[in-house]
Amino acid sequence: MFKPLSMFLGLRYVRTRHGQGFSSFISASSTLGIALGVMVLIIVLSAMNGFERELAKRLLSVIPHGEFITVLEPIEDWRDEILVAKEHGNVTAAAPVIKLNGMLQKGENIKALEVRAVDPQLEKSVSDIASFVSQGSWQQLQGQSLVIGQGIAKKLKVEVGDTVQLLMPRLKQGQGLNGRFLAPIKKNMTIAGIFNFGGTIDDSMAFMPLTTGAQFLGLGDSVHGIRIKVDDVFQAPKVVAQIGQRLDIYVYMHDWTRTQGHLFNDIQLVRTVMFVVMLLVIAVASFNIVSSLIMAVNEKKGDIAILKTMGAERKTIMLAFVYQGLVNGVLGCVLGGSLGVLLSQHLTAIIRKLEQWLGMSFLSGDIYFIDFLPTQLQTSDVVTTITSALILSLLATLYPAWRATQIEPAKVLGQV
Repeated sequence: MFKPLSMFLGLRYVRTRHGQGFSSFISASSTLGIALGVMVLIIVLSAMNGFERELAKRLLSVIPHGEFITVLEPIEDWRDEILVAKEHGNVTAAAPVIKLNGMLQKGENIKALEVRAVDPQLEKSVSDIASFVSQGSWQQLQGQSLVIGQGIAKKLKVEVGDTVQLLMPRLKQGQGLNGRFLAPIKKNMTIAGIFNFGGTIDDSMAFMPLTTGAQFLGLGDSVHGIRIKVDDVFQAPKVVAQIGQRLDIYVYMHDWTRTQGHLFNDIQLVRTVMFVVMLLVIAVASFNIVSSLIMAVNEKKGDIAILKTMGAERKTIMLAFVYQGLVNGVLGCVLGGSLGVLLSQHLTAIIRKLEQWLGMSFLSGDIYFIDFLPTQLQTSDVVTTITSALILSLLATLYPAWRATQIEPAKVLGQV
């Protein structure tokens, strides 16, 4: 019986409190504070989820999930090693690669770059770079041709079909650290395509056919390494380590966390910091519940004393004020949760509208790997946020509710 009675008393006190100015203001401020904290936290978590999704979907679609680069001699039986890599259950594709560094020159303009000699067909299984070719065609990557990034093309002022000169360093064999550099390898290359991915990759990366790279370096049918693609990018370090132990050659093992892991770590750091900060905002808002309930206890001393003389248990009185305080928490969670879910689902469109109105861009594609604010709403984030807010609201009600149970009817009624 005490639960229905406690709920009835709690809701009744809420209605009577709304008729009082200052108490009503404190109650409303706590509700709005909780709603604001819940809404912002849901939006921030959705944005962080969106960045993680784009990191896995976009950036890691062109960055190899894992690489095995030879330590001593070039890999001659690379086809067999690819089969070994594919035997792992998490590997979806594998392809050979030859790594070169050099300079690309057109007239007086020169640009340093990293060149990856790849098999055009096999590379499409481990990378989506072909889908980002905006000028020319990936299929034209044949013979002495290059597919370069938009930043390199802009620096050299070249277009598809232009001829450029590729300069690659050459060290005299057998001289070790005391060896001297010979005249660089000079090759005329044709621009077969230009890709526009965004970020630093456009300014530093170029691709050439695997056979051409092997010919330039005199590797024959050998390659420098193997690139793999896995079904779960966040399992890549584990998968790379397991495959490395199975290979019959000595290799350096690399995964995407070595080069791009800082982006993922930054996202996780922002997520953690914002979660803590917004929980503190909700906690501060919950302190207003303490203030409003203490005021309610002081105002209702006479009613509490009468209830006690009528036989009301302490648990009944305590729950009455707990329910009263939880009303603010529930209203704040419902309001904030609803607005947070609604805004999160349309966050990208809202930010684009703001950018148009303000005439500015919040994210630059030249710096970040995306030029828009992504969002991905997850039910688990909504549940965690609302649960945390309700727990904080509940904790805020305990002390005032306990204070209500300490009122002595004889003292209160004796003062009337």
